[in-house]
Amino acid sequence: MARRLDSVASTLGAAVVPGRVEPSRPVDSAVALDDFSVVAHPSFATLVVGDRDELVAALAARDARAASLADAVLVTGADDPALRAGLAEAGVTALVGAPGHPTAVLPTIVALLAADQAAEDRLVTTGTKVLTQVARRGGAKAVIAELAHRIDGWAVLLDAHGQVITTAGAGGLHVQDAVAVAFNRPVRVRHPGLQVHPVGSGEDLTALLVIASRESSTSRARDLASQTAALLDLVLRTHDHAGTERLGRAIMVDTLLAGGAEASALLRRWGVHERSLTAFALSSRSKGVDLERLVARWLDELGAVHVMTEAHDRVLGFLRDDQVDAFARRALEFTLDGSAVLRLGLGSSGPGDALARSASEARQAHESAVADARTVVRYRALPTVALVLERLDADATAGIAELLDPLRGADGDHGELLLTLRVYLSEHGALGATAASLGVHRQTLAARLHRIEELSGLSMANPDDRTAAWLAVRALER
Repeated sequence: MARRLDSVASTLGAAVVPGRVEPSRPVDSAVALDDFSVVAHPSFATLVVGDRDELVAALAARDARAASLADAVLVTGADDPALRAGLAEAGVTALVGAPGHPTAVLPTIVALLAADQAAEDRLVTTGTKVLTQVARRGGAKAVIAELAHRIDGWAVLLDAHGQVITTAGAGGLHVQDAVAVAFNRPVRVRHPGLQVHPVGSGEDLTALLVIASRESSTSRARDLASQTAALLDLVLRTHDHAGTERLGRAIMVDTLLAGGAEASALLRRWGVHERSLTAFALSSRSKGVDLERLVARWLDELGAVHVMTEAHDRVLGFLRDDQVDAFARRALEFTLDGSAVLRLGLGSSGPGDALARSASEARQAHESAVADARTVVRYRALPTVALVLERLDADATAGIAELLDPLRGADGDHGELLLTLRVYLSEHGALGATAASLGVHRQTLAARLHRIEELSGLSMANPDDRTAAWLAVRALER
C-alpha cells in the first residue's frame, strides 16, 4: 500500500517536475536535506525536503552526494521558472510549490507514509492470522493457495532438492522459473521480479518458497511471504501422528474392496456389524477444506465408524444404509464463503463381503457430480448399466454374461482375468491406476489385457466392445 509519488504530490498540493524518477514509483521514505546521504532502495522514491537555495546548492556541488541527490525526489515549497529550469536541466524529479509553512512539509510527508505503513502492517498481520488458520485446516497446500490469492499472483513451494511440493496459480513455465531462481541456475527466466524465501535455514533448510505478485505493494508481498515461510517451517516439521492411522485405514479399505470372508471379518473387528453398506466418494473444489477431518467429524456426529480413506484429493468410505441421507444433507448444507464446494457421489447398498461394486458406483456418481457441478449425485438416479440390466429377463442377462465365459480358468471359475478386466474398465482404461489397484507391474497388466482380448475376441480400443464387456461384468455380479 506504499504511496505513489504522484499520490503524495496530490496530497501535498504540489506540482511534479518530471525527471529520472517516474511519478508512478512508490515512496518509501522522506528525509531532510541535512540528513540525506544515499537513496535507500532503487525501486522506491526517496523524498528529500529542503529550502530552495539549499537544494540548488547541493545539486551544484558535483560531489558523490550530489550524484545521489539527482536520483532522489526533491521537495520544496518554492516554485518559480528559474527553479524549474534548473531542475529540468539536471534531470531531477521534484515536487515544488507545496503550500503551507516550509517546516511543516517534512512532518506532513512522514505522517502520511507512517499511516500507510501502519495500514500495510495491519494487512500483513491479518493475512498471517488467516494463513495460520488455513494451515490448521489444510496444511502446506492450503497455505500456498491462500498466499497466492492474497498477493494476487502465484506461489511455488520446492523441497531442498528442487522438487515441487505444491503450487498455486503457477503454470509449467512459472515452476521452471521458480526452480531456476531458487537454485541460481544459468537459464533465462521468463518471469522477472520473483522473490525467494527460504523455509528453515542452513542445514535445517526444508523448502524454498518462490512467489510472484501482480499487486503494487512489493513490500507487503515480501513481508507476507516471509511470514508464510516461517509458518511453513512449522507445518513441514510437524510430525503427523495420525499418519499411521491413515495408512491403516487405507490398507483396510483395500481389504474391503477385495471382498470375501476376510472383508466380512475385518468389518466385524472394525465394529461394523451391518450386513450391507453404501459407498461414498467426496471431493472439494476448494483446497482450503480438510476433507478427511470434515468427514471424520460428520461420522462422529452420526455415530458411525470411520470406514474411509483419502487418496487423490478424494475421500472414499462406507456408511450404514440408514446414515446415507443424513450424510448427504450435511454435504448439501456445507458451504465456503457462501458457495457449495463439495461433490458427493453415493453408490447403492452392497453386501459387506462384496463392496467393490458399490465403491465403483460411488466413483461414477462422483464423476457425474463433478461434471455437472452438483453437490450430491446418487448412482441409482443415473441412467446407467443397472437400469439396462434391471429391464432384462434372466435368460437375456445370462446370455450377456456368457460373453466372458472364455476367461474362465481350468476349474470353470472366473479368476484374475475377470478381476483385471473389471478394474481396468472401472478405472476408465487408465493403465497406471489399474496396475496400482491390482498391485501388478504395467507390463503384467498389458499382458493380461492382451490375453483377455485374445480369448474374448473383444478389443479394449473399441468403445462398443468395452461397453459390452462392462455389461457382461455387471451381469455376472447380479
